[in-house]
Amino acid sequence: MVPGYPTATDRNPLPQNIPVGLLYSQSGIYGAVGREMLNGALLGINQINASGTGFQLHPLIVDPGGDPARYYQLCENMLRHGDVRHFIGCYTSAIRRQVLPLIEGTDGLLWHAARYEGFESSDNVIYVGAAPNQHVVPLARHMIANISTDVYCVGSNYIWTWETNKVLRELVSAAGGGLLAERLVPLGDTGMDFIIAEIRRLRPPAIFNTLVGESAYSFFRAYHRARLQMDLPPVLSCSLCEPELQLIGPEAGAGHITCSPYFATLREPANRQFVTDYRDAFGPAATPFADAEASYVCAMLLGRAIQRAGTAHPPDVRKAVSLDRFDAPQGPIQIDPENNHCFVTPRLARSTTEGTFDVFWQAPRPVKPDPFLVWLDADKPPLPYHRPHAEIRRRRAPHLRVVK
Repeated sequence: MVPGYPTATDRNPLPQNIPVGLLYSQSGIYGAVGREMLNGALLGINQINASGTGFQLHPLIVDPGGDPARYYQLCENMLRHGDVRHFIGCYTSAIRRQVLPLIEGTDGLLWHAARYEGFESSDNVIYVGAAPNQHVVPLARHMIANISTDVYCVGSNYIWTWETNKVLRELVSAAGGGLLAERLVPLGDTGMDFIIAEIRRLRPPAIFNTLVGESAYSFFRAYHRARLQMDLPPVLSCSLCEPELQLIGPEAGAGHITCSPYFATLREPANRQFVTDYRDAFGPAATPFADAEASYVCAMLLGRAIQRAGTAHPPDVRKAVSLDRFDAPQGPIQIDPENNHCFVTPRLARSTTEGTFDVFWQAPRPVKPDPFLVWLDADKPPLPYHRPHAEIRRRRAPHLRVVK
């Protein structure tokens, strides 16, 4: 039984088996990341099922292969024929937006684990991954304070890059700098020669990366070869993670900087147990990373909310999860009922030749999610700090708007 929660028999009886759709690509251009995210969700489901709740979460696993049309088709099939109302998954924002109309149309819930660019808030999504003020803004402020206010941007040509670069432009412009270039490539493109040639020519003081999957791996390898011949700065990236360091290679992936709520090297007792359980379940080479840990948290929050609500009915589960406080492997978290996003603790870390990250800064406490950057003050001190919500004056930035 989940401690402190009522049993299902205290309220309306729950079905014994509750189907949960797991929308993760185990193949395709970001299959390595998708496999680890699936592992995280399965570990959470297994722990909920072993905890004596009186119900079982029944995972329905699919592999859309990174194809948006397959995501839509598989999601629609589970909604129509599998009686699924809860989904854990989606890595890219393009995929999330592909399936969201289906889930909203049936009043289901998507438990979304990935860090993302923000500018969205749906009643039918629980956003467990970091919002932009919890990973993009801290990384940008570190760059401004310690590296440069002028930055070269390289990224995949889709919404993650578009919105991230908008935020970055706002912050560096306020500091007197600017974006030297924005070089975008199609998702999955691995041809990086023209970008590396331009970097060698311009020698930018800072590089901000929003490439995804195989595109990112190709870029980091090519960039490493260039760094062997000339002095170039470390790459700043909001999405670089432990499984990707293994794919990039120990030398090529080392020395770069990222921002995330979670790294596998965190020393919190809950994380040490999580890493042990993860590797016991999926093998000693399995590597939990931020979005895999958040997928685990999605499953745990889902199970705990169903038990608290005494029903799997999505509106009741959504209300119940907003009342929860959970000591996750990354530290204490909670869902903000104002926007369905998660309080998390931002951390800055540098990648190592061992395929891990050394954390060198973290916020003093979990930070309130601000997906629309309503409270963004581009003139505030470069390193992030947190003040209670009541002390922050609401200030809407009209040029940062939702992309429909």
